[in-house]
Amino acid sequence: MSQLILVLNCGSSSLKGAVLDKETGDVLLSCLGEKLGLPDAYITFKVNGQKEKVELTAEPNHTGAVGAMLDKLKAMGLESQIAAIGHRVVSGGELYSDSVLIDDNVIAAIEKCIPLAPLHNPANLLGIYAAQNIFKGLPNVAVFDTAFHQTMPEHAYIYAVPRRLYRELGLRRYGFHGTSYRFVATEAARFLGKDINDSRFVVAHLGNGASVAAIRNGKSVDTSMGITPLEGLVMGTRAGDIDASVYEFLADNLNLSVKEVTNLLNKQSGLLGISELSSDCRTIEEEAIKGHEGAKLALEIFSYRLAKYVASMAVAAGGIDALVFTGGIGENSDIIRAKVLNYCSFLGFEVDEQANLAARFGKDGIITTADSKVPSVVIPTNEELMIAQDTARLSGL
Repeated sequence: MSQLILVLNCGSSSLKGAVLDKETGDVLLSCLGEKLGLPDAYITFKVNGQKEKVELTAEPNHTGAVGAMLDKLKAMGLESQIAAIGHRVVSGGELYSDSVLIDDNVIAAIEKCIPLAPLHNPANLLGIYAAQNIFKGLPNVAVFDTAFHQTMPEHAYIYAVPRRLYRELGLRRYGFHGTSYRFVATEAARFLGKDINDSRFVVAHLGNGASVAAIRNGKSVDTSMGITPLEGLVMGTRAGDIDASVYEFLADNLNLSVKEVTNLLNKQSGLLGISELSSDCRTIEEEAIKGHEGAKLALEIFSYRLAKYVASMAVAAGGIDALVFTGGIGENSDIIRAKVLNYCSFLGFEVDEQANLAARFGKDGIITTADSKVPSVVIPTNEELMIAQDTARLSGL
């Protein structure tokens, strides 16, 4: 009988889940719980491409969503095969450089890191409590977004502010998307036939949240996100890098509080703010093709800022053996990939237009010509598989 791993990724009002076979990595069940905490909460299951929506009327919260997963597993005859639960946890601060079995001390540590991820860590804890309550006695494992970046050197993560703020408050660059970077770097080395212990990759994880990292010899040496996921690239609704004095400027001129400015920069900016259309890259690309000026400008700024970061990450990596695109936008937007590679042509990239068009919808592939001095490759990420593998390893399965 196969041993199955349940993977949970909880947001404040959502829950993404997947059940994976420990041996093959196959996904037997996936789900998305939405509007958790509201009366009309529901969860949608997907099995073999077929979807089923279940209302969570009786318990419209994370516990109800996890309970509905258990009911679905029972209906499929799989509940007895769940051997462990893996949880995505956004911030472990400096406390964890690897995944860890969850106990009371780990829960206390996740709580301690709430100021570093106030939107994410409380939601991650809700998922942990729900899993412990519903799947009693099974091991739970925390897989931290920040852990992979704990190998960054001090000169990469320290901000140019009074150092006592680091000592007293933990004010430093932490970075995120670490689980994705760990998977993609390993897969890129395999795909390109390189020894990961002798490699220099720049990886762009592009989705609604977007970041880029320099990975040398399989270890993170720099990344664009900071103490929070707001710093760095232009994103779906996040501004990315911006003059810190903007806080005072907007507060004075618009009579906003610090929290209101933070909300504006996190939820009303980025592609949405520039285009004045949408935060969805697909919509923006469609409208840009039709000639919409805001959409065209949003794509250009997104690509230009990313290209500048790619060049800077090549410095951090000590060179560049490959530029890797991943994440929803990175895997599917041939338009943005081509723009970035053209901006970075001085580094030796030359776009293969046909290969770039072909690398979509979960397909990996080299998207530069054979004459390029440096290759660029698309590698689909699989954070769920990484979480499942860590969970199996730490649970002794």
